[in-house]
Amino acid sequence: MRHAQGRARRARAALAAVLAWAGLLAGAAGCTGDSPGGPGAPGGPPAPGDHIRITPGDGSRGVRPGAKLRVRVAGGRLAKVRVVVRSRDARRTPVPGRISADGRRWRPAEDRLALAARYTVDVVALDGHGRRSARHATFTTHVPVERFTGHVTPGGRATVGTGMIVSLRFTRRIAYRAAVERAVRVTARPAVDVRAHWFGRNRLDFRPEHYWRPGTRVTVGLRLRDVEGAPGVYGVQDETFAFTVGRSQVSVVDAARRTMRVRRDGALVATVPVTAGAPATTTYNGKMVVTEMLEVTRMDGRTVGFGGEYDIKDVPHAMRLTESGTFLHGNYWAPPAVFGRRNVSHGCVGLRDVKGGGAHTPAGWFFDRSLVGDVVEVVNSRDRTVAPDNGLGGWNMNWRAWKAGSALR
Repeated sequence: MRHAQGRARRARAALAAVLAWAGLLAGAAGCTGDSPGGPGAPGGPPAPGDHIRITPGDGSRGVRPGAKLRVRVAGGRLAKVRVVVRSRDARRTPVPGRISADGRRWRPAEDRLALAARYTVDVVALDGHGRRSARHATFTTHVPVERFTGHVTPGGRATVGTGMIVSLRFTRRIAYRAAVERAVRVTARPAVDVRAHWFGRNRLDFRPEHYWRPGTRVTVGLRLRDVEGAPGVYGVQDETFAFTVGRSQVSVVDAARRTMRVRRDGALVATVPVTAGAPATTTYNGKMVVTEMLEVTRMDGRTVGFGGEYDIKDVPHAMRLTESGTFLHGNYWAPPAVFGRRNVSHGCVGLRDVKGGGAHTPAGWFFDRSLVGDVVEVVNSRDRTVAPDNGLGGWNMNWRAWKAGSALR
């Protein structure tokens, strides 16, 4: 009998618990403003937020850079979309975007996702009756193991000669050249058409058709961060810098006459006696650009393919013209009578100087009036024209050939 009474008490308690839980559910539904047939009820509209779709999905990890960030609603319209990306350096940056005219879709201004980043997406939408619903989502993107950078010539805030070519050398071989070229922008003020040319897989140069106009301000924008340059290899740079073009100075070395005619802004300012390459070691013909200026440097023939013919530890007023070792420099070891009369160098162009470098010698005078980016053109030498990728020799290509070297042509 006692057992039967106990079972009856337990049954009544269980029924009371079920009724109480049903009451709590009814109360919870009442708190949200839902009524029978409202959101969440069988046959009714979807629960708040269910009609908002965010891709990549909430909680996604290692999202690849080709994925697209999108927000859309099945009905109603989007009222507000806020996306924030947190990069590896902990910076939080809003992601700009736009809601479509019909209010049903949102997409970012730039489709490319940042790598090694965490995205937070907050969405508010309104249904056809003006009722608000919201969604919150987060996802993280792929963390690449391999990266590449581009070393740029010239550096920012420099004043350069009119022959300067913007040159990028990448630390990795670039397989997807079009994508990388598209991420680099070189512009000028006053405006001029600037085009790109690839030399191999790790060098990209930019120049206009003719030498820069003096006073031009050139801006270089590198948007290489997270650009895939080769399979699994992504860029890291996102920066902008500018340089200014100074006065025009173009110097023409006549190897046969053993003179250099220096023109400043088109006017002849000096004719300087020189010594060029000897008959067995001639100087390249063609347009070359000063890429480096050294008050003093060591020149060892063994570093440029010669034997032990020379090793001069204190060459003054040295200006590099090619990567292969052609310089225009001061020469104190040759007799003064050589200059203007005989070609005795191993391929460089020598100007008379004194040991330690003299301020008032031809070499010192020219050095003090030169800029990185100035043009030195050699003519009438018994040698071939310098290769366009030997230093900044791109001016030796005609405009049509230069433009043909773009990956975007």
